[in-house]
Amino acid sequence: MTKSALPTVAANVRPGERGLTLLEMLAVLAIIALISALAAPQVIGYLDRSRVDTAEIQIKSLETVLDMYRLDVGTYPSPDAGLDALVAQPSGVADWRGPYLQRADALTDPWGNAYGYAVSEDGQTSQVFSFGSDGAEGGDGNAADIGRE
Repeated sequence: MTKSALPTVAANVRPGERGLTLLEMLAVLAIIALISALAAPQVIGYLDRSRVDTAEIQIKSLETVLDMYRLDVGTYPSPDAGLDALVAQPSGVADWRGPYLQRADALTDPWGNAYGYAVSEDGQTSQVFSFGSDGAEGGDGNAADIGRE
């Protein structure tokens, strides 16, 4: 083979089809990292707010289900039976027509903690609540109690 018969790299590259240099690739990665650093806190804020909104909606739903229980039984579930009375019949409750909830995981807030439940001594008023992201009473922001008066 003669030297002129060997293909050269430049002969196979068409005008406008050159590759990216390492410097250009690093610039693109730096821009992507910058955009991610600016956008991530905003996205996390939306996620936290959506968990609070979800907890508020689930609490209202549980309160509605508790009202159906009360219509059937005459009182809200006892503190001992708690919200589990919506899934499985508590002992000594004859007029139970449940299950009022199909899944027990509906009794868990968006942070994975069980919803709190309180009932008056006469069994005529009840309250469902979540302790928020920290799972402890009190707190601010996402850690604030939800549904407590």
